[in-house]
Amino acid sequence: MYENAKLIQTFYEAFQKRDAETMGTCYHPDVVFSDPVFPELHGDRARGMWLMLCERGKDMTLEFSGIQADDTTGKAHWEARYTFGATGNKVHNVIDAAFTFEDGLIKTHTDTFDLWRWAGQALGTKGKLLGWTPIVKNAVRGQADSGLTKFMSR
Repeated sequence: MYENAKLIQTFYEAFQKRDAETMGTCYHPDVVFSDPVFPELHGDRARGMWLMLCERGKDMTLEFSGIQADDTTGKAHWEARYTFGATGNKVHNVIDAAFTFEDGLIKTHTDTFDLWRWAGQALGTKGKLLGWTPIVKNAVRGQADSGLTKFMSR
């Protein structure tokens, strides 16, 4: 397996174990992470997000597949199942990840998933009806950012 593919595999194997410390070692110091909920996290905030998810995701299960990588880019598919803490609703999130690499580490990590689908599961009826609207998308992003800031300040 190509070295960058091994790096992605190490990242997701650590995530399966909720080992945020190992996940963080896969990231370049200047990593940039983005997804529909966290549009742009740099460095320690990206690592902090994974730590928060690992600590809070007590019932989370994760499966990953389709890892491919070369010298500069990589990709993977992963699926997470967990209980969304704010509502107690069960979520099955289906995610495609894209990576770039620098100095043997992940430099950028972009996760893509259907935020409307996620909102419908996590938020229930409100998310199903309004999850596609900018108001709900911005509210989800604002709450997530605020939660990360509080988590990291502890």
